[in-house]
Amino acid sequence: MIKEFKAFIARGNVLDMAVGVVMGAAFKAIIDSLVADLITPILNVFLNGVNFKEWTIHAGPIVFSVGNFFNAVFSFLVIAFVMFLLIKAFNTMVPPKEEAPTTKTCPYCKSEVAIDATRCPHCTSTLE
Repeated sequence: MIKEFKAFIARGNVLDMAVGVVMGAAFKAIIDSLVADLITPILNVFLNGVNFKEWTIHAGPIVFSVGNFFNAVFSFLVIAFVMFLLIKAFNTMVPPKEEAPTTKTCPYCKSEVAIDATRCPHCTSTLE
């Protein structure tokens, strides 16, 4: 069982996921600061100094922090947009991988057949 666990942990996907989670947590701190320290003050200039954190709804003893929810949604949208821009930039820098062909053409009937086929299913010719 320990051997299986070591094999599971040593797989690339698990390590990649762990690195992704740690990098995501570090990136979250940067984005939170970006939203709270740079973007929200700029928005407050246009909104005449409205502080979203103060937006609350009181229903008896219950207090709904609508402003905090708005800030969380706005932070999510900013994070999603920044991630979109990063992935788009990365995709333009790294050329796409060429996929290995999965079919070949039969030299006799010119039909497409599976790459590992030894006989054409259309004309029954032996393929090399």
